Amino acid sequence: MPDYQLLIFDWDGTLVDSIGRIVESMHRAAGSCGLSPLTDEAIKGIIGLGLPEAIQVLYPDLSDEVLIARLRDGYGEHYLALEREPSALFPGVEESLVAFREQGYRLAVATGKTRRGLQRVLEGRGWLEFFDVTRCADETASKPHPRMLHEIMAHCAVPAERALMVGDSSFDLLMARNAAVDSVAVGFGAQPLESLLAHRPRLAINEFCELRAWLEGRAPVGTVEVGAYVG
Repeated sequence: MPDYQLLIFDWDGTLVDSIGRIVESMHRAAGSCGLSPLTDEAIKGIIGLGLPEAIQVLYPDLSDEVLIARLRDGYGEHYLALEREPSALFPGVEESLVAFREQGYRLAVATGKTRRGLQRVLEGRGWLEFFDVTRCADETASKPHPRMLHEIMAHCAVPAERALMVGDSSFDLLMARNAAVDSVAVGFGAQPLESLLAHRPRLAINEFCELRAWLEGRAPVGTVEVGAYVG
């Protein structure tokens, strides 16, 4: 296994159990705009993209800029209302991140959230200074473009072969491949683990603590299985 120095995490669906709220917020926003209803799976399929890119994928024929703005703003309002009680971290996340810091890893976040949205949740958790660097979709290129990872690696002065991207969507893993960065597929977030394996992650997990075990050399190395080295 490579000697990783930088661990980069997606936020929603990877560190935080917020997928249900994202789906519900988009349903409510679309309904209030009179748009055709979407399936839960369709909405989960765009999680990881920036909001403008997500709307374009969900409603490719929507060209009314006023309506697009209403949908975007409505989504934000509904999500904020649901987040009055912040979404919980997945089990094992906080203690693992603390352990990674103690072990000397640089930590980063690469998210489809806006800077305002990420800043709000980091501040709410007292984590404004927890990560070495964070990058958001509204201040750089949206996933799966590699620019977000390039900027994070440049900030930390860490080469691609020493970085690891951890995410729950195809956009996370494609971004990693586009940046020549190894990845970990998370099976408890937005997209099924089976669909993520096509992007050849180094590891596939169904519990966050499996990542810590693998990095500490306590996980089995073998075939393409959940919690195993993928190659």
